[in-house]
Amino acid sequence: HLIFFIPFSFLFAIWRVDTLQVAVNSVEEKRPDAKNELWCLLAHYAVLLTFFPLQVWVPAVFLSGLMSALIVTPTHQSEEFFEEYQPDWVTAQFESTRNAVTTNPFSEWLWGGMQYQLEHHLFPSMPRSKYPSLRPILQKFAEENNVPGGYRESGEFEILYMNWDLYRKVAQADPVPGAPYSRGNGQLGAIDSHGGVASGGVGLGKMM
Repeated sequence: HLIFFIPFSFLFAIWRVDTLQVAVNSVEEKRPDAKNELWCLLAHYAVLLTFFPLQVWVPAVFLSGLMSALIVTPTHQSEEFFEEYQPDWVTAQFESTRNAVTTNPFSEWLWGGMQYQLEHHLFPSMPRSKYPSLRPILQKFAEENNVPGGYRESGEFEILYMNWDLYRKVAQADPVPGAPYSRGNGQLGAIDSHGGVASGGVGLGKMM
């Protein structure tokens, strides 16, 4: 939880790699317009790598990854996780998301509509400019239908703290019974616990 910003920063880079992989797979599967999409992506990277120096676009990618992760993760991770199938899809969206209440026009722009996470889940194709008008409708729906937890929202800084606090609690929690031990052992701990041909090697935990 103390170095969360490091993996967060890789989010946008991972998305870029995934996008290229999907584009290539789409061409191989002969999906309509897949080649045009791939050519557009390649043209984008040709311009990026030609006209922008490394010291500009590399930090930009990782900074945008950090900002994207800080915006996307808090509106999901502090709410319920479902281990079983949820037949009531609408209620599940209410229970698994939390909106962020922004305090100024800059924050409203910076969050990019993701502060209305519930609205985004329920109506993903709706223009984000319509989300503020949808908010009171969903609040009324939650109240009239006794949705557990109601319409969930917290201040933008409160929800960021809630997300960090969740990481802290997970980091300090006792291990789940039966899970591969990892404190001081990492991958070696997981290998040993499964009793495979590679188990029994000397890990840091065994030396300390």
